[in-house]
Amino acid sequence: MMNQVTENSNLYSKIAGLLQAARQNVMRAVNQTMVYTYFEIGRMIVEDEQQGKERAEYGKQVLKELSKRLTVEFGKGFSQDNLERMKRFYLTYSDSISANMLRKLENDPITQKSSAQLSQTENEENSKPQANSNQIPIIKNNANEISETLSRKFILSWSHYLKLMRIENPDERRFYEIECAANNWSLKELQRQLDSALYERLALSRDKEGVKQLAEKGQIIEKPTDFLKDPYVLEFLNLPEQHQYSESDLETAIIDKLEHFLLELGKGFTFVARQFRMTIDEKHFKADLVFFNRLLKCFVVIDLKIGELTHQDIGQMQMYVNYHDRIVKLPDENKTIGIVLCKDKSQTLVEFTLPENNDQIFASRYQTILPDKQAFINLLNESEA
Repeated sequence: MMNQVTENSNLYSKIAGLLQAARQNVMRAVNQTMVYTYFEIGRMIVEDEQQGKERAEYGKQVLKELSKRLTVEFGKGFSQDNLERMKRFYLTYSDSISANMLRKLENDPITQKSSAQLSQTENEENSKPQANSNQIPIIKNNANEISETLSRKFILSWSHYLKLMRIENPDERRFYEIECAANNWSLKELQRQLDSALYERLALSRDKEGVKQLAEKGQIIEKPTDFLKDPYVLEFLNLPEQHQYSESDLETAIIDKLEHFLLELGKGFTFVARQFRMTIDEKHFKADLVFFNRLLKCFVVIDLKIGELTHQDIGQMQMYVNYHDRIVKLPDENKTIGIVLCKDKSQTLVEFTLPENNDQIFASRYQTILPDKQAFINLLNESEA
């Protein structure tokens, strides 16, 4: 009887897992269809407005009437403001849609009629004098041209794209789009990374080619400096900037919000230990936090300092790193990375304390409030000048 219960339970678990996966796949398919539909609606609105003589007034009146009719036929979701968002979505992403997906849309009965109308419009436009150079280009129904100009799929939710459209810098917007997809960020996580100026913090440590790579590929982790940030933003700890707390308080707050801290650390981090004990000649030392990065295949030791960094702090971290390299790490793992996370630091002191070819020990500041994003943007602009 017990075996039968166990078998039934296993069968139920398998079926339940299958149904959950199927439900998620359906939701993803529905979401993607909705996003592409909104893109198509935006395209049709833009193309219709391009044929109007007084675009601003014409477009405003068309959207007002369109909103009324769509709402009566299809219900909520087609207010004038939402139609404006769909239009802006098309204008923002008209160079981003996947050629394959667009061809699927063209073969869809729902869009075939609009495609035929577009072809007719193109023939009419070709017989007219060229419009002025400020006119928004219309995407043509030609597979070859689409393949040359369009390259990506829409794989995020409509809510994500509404948030991303507010980012004026196209490189920054593309970076967050890639990271959202790669890390499965929720809308809340995306907002947090925007608020903490993740793009600017990463870009400041890179040359122009590195910044370009962020926009094209997102954050690629190939060496320690690829995941380092300065500063690390720990606003989720709820420790006010001027609040008096000890290093132990800071460590405890991080452990209590470990999931948030891992998100701030970046890709590939797993937690190993708190107060990792090392014994050398019968003397005991403890590293505050130890992680392992799966992408770099190495231990990452973090020591917390609530005050200004000293050369003794760096020397202590060097010992922690050496211990892990010689005692803890396996032969097929890479060299240990050490990060001293401090409230303040002198970059000159760091440079003179560490060897010139240092690639293991790093010092980064942390702050417990969200940064002034504009200040980071200004610094980034100055570095690019």
